[in-house]
Amino acid sequence: QVQLVESGGGSVQAGGSLRLSCAASGYPYKSRCMAWFRQVPGKEREWVAAIYTGGGSTYYADSVKGRFTISQDSAKNMFYLQMNGLKAEDTAMYYCAGRLALEERLCSAPPDEYAYWGQGTQVTVSS
Repeated sequence: QVQLVESGGGSVQAGGSLRLSCAASGYPYKSRCMAWFRQVPGKEREWVAAIYTGGGSTYYADSVKGRFTISQDSAKNMFYLQMNGLKAEDTAMYYCAGRLALEERLCSAPPDEYAYWGQGTQVTVSS
């Protein structure tokens, strides 16, 4: 059974940094996309960043490019989102998600194409 568990959320001031972690277990596939999404109440879940575990390629939404970095520690089955230069508009619940993917382009898929989800971790940025 696949399980994804996020940690690392919290409250920071604008300009600060946070690192989110996602512990993945029970994953049956080696080639997959691991992504971070975020959601604020009343809005759709937004894709933030993804990494293709088959080759390590990374992808970012324009809104976070240059500020956020997604990475993996394959040995530990851990995924991370380093968030620097945080802005008030980054405030959201952040979710780790995963899906089988034989092609890298599938990593930028919308939420309904991701099969596995964590419970979410809250990030609050005050201005």
